[in-house]
Formats: sequence, structure tokens, C-alpha cells
Amino acid sequence: MADRTLSHFACFRLGSSYWALPGEDRKALFLELAGELRAAAPRAEVYQVYPARGDADLLVWSALPAGEPEASGRFFDAFARAVGRRRPHLEPGATFWGFTRPSPYTGRRGSEREIDAVAGERLPYLVVYPFAKTADWYLRPETSRREMMGEHIRVGREFREVRQLLLYSFGLQDQEFVVVYETTDPARFSELVRELRGTEARRFTALDTPVVVGRHVPELDDAPWC
Repeated sequence: MADRTLSHFACFRLGSSYWALPGEDRKALFLELAGELRAAAPRAEVYQVYPARGDADLLVWSALPAGEPEASGRFFDAFARAVGRRRPHLEPGATFWGFTRPSPYTGRRGSEREIDAVAGERLPYLVVYPFAKTADWYLRPETSRREMMGEHIRVGREFREVRQLLLYSFGLQDQEFVVVYETTDPARFSELVRELRGTEARRFTALDTPVVVGRHVPELDDAPWC
């Protein structure tokens, strides 16, 4: 796993002009776009969002090593150019991004349940949402925060079929983190979230919406919008 990676999640709604195109033209436009987005980052995956949400049709997850500051700029430029050429047909929606770093509570990164965004396999379902803590959380002693996060981590370890990735976005977006999960069973993931609601750290949550759920589309020419 790279020392520091950037993950970028972009939701899109396909406009009426896209749906007015003949079927073969829709497929050609989408596959051309997907090809350029995949060229913008070493890893780019597409997810079906609708009908899990009504405000987006698809989500693109781009991931790249970001040890050098220039890497982020090159990605943003290539991504914006690829999307910009199709803006008559695409309506950008929610966008989340952030960087990996070692956890301050475990002091490490790379456990068996952590997602490798750049090189790992993709599971069928993706869940991503912004997250922020209250000011009181950061004003508490470090030992208190470690104890509460220890409880949070112990609950998560009971759901080994759910993988996770935490991205840091302090000062880069409105939230402080982007929380990412992958799973084969969305119902099981829902159980995990319900269990986490009962932990002490939940008292210090300031933001954890909107939640975007996507279904992986490994074969792009068979996407439901083609």
C-alpha cells in the first residue's frame, strides 16, 4: 500500500440530453468518458447509485498515490477536462475526497479489514459519507478519546465481512473525514452501523450525511445507463 493515497468520489446525474441519445450513442459516450477518467488516475471504478438514491445515477471512485503534491493537481486537471467535455450530458453532484494517513488510535495502517484503494479488489457494494466530530471531542484528553475509539474499533472487528477506509480532509472540504466501506451484504453493514450508534463516541458526531451507496459495475459496457 502506498504511503499516502488520494481517493476521490464523484456522483453524477445523467441529464435529459443523455437519455435522448440513441442507445448506441449513450454507450459510446459513457465508455469514452470512463476511459478518460481511468486515464486520470491509476485506479478508477464506477458504481451504480440509482435507485439507492434519487439524486445521482452513478459514482466514480478514483484513487492514486499522492506522496508528491503535484500528483493531486495532475489528477484534478485530467478529471475536470474529461468531465467538462461531457457537461451537456452530465450533472455533477456530491463530491468527497481526502488522503490516507496512519490512525492516531492504532498507530498503523494496513490491517486485513482496511481497503487498499489503489490495488485491492473491489467488493460489490460501496458506502461513502462525510464525517465530522464536535469541538468537544478535540478538547477532551487524548486518553479519553483513545478509550472511546477503542470501543468503536472493537465493535467494528465483529463484522469482518465489512472493510473500511478512513480519509482525512481537514481544511479541504466541509467535513473532516471521508468514511468508506465495502461489503458483500448491505444488510450486514446496516447492522454494523446500528451497533456503532450505541458506542460512547457517537455522542461527539457532528456530521455523517449524506450517505451514498453504490453497486460496483465491473463490466462498463453492461452498465444500466448504457
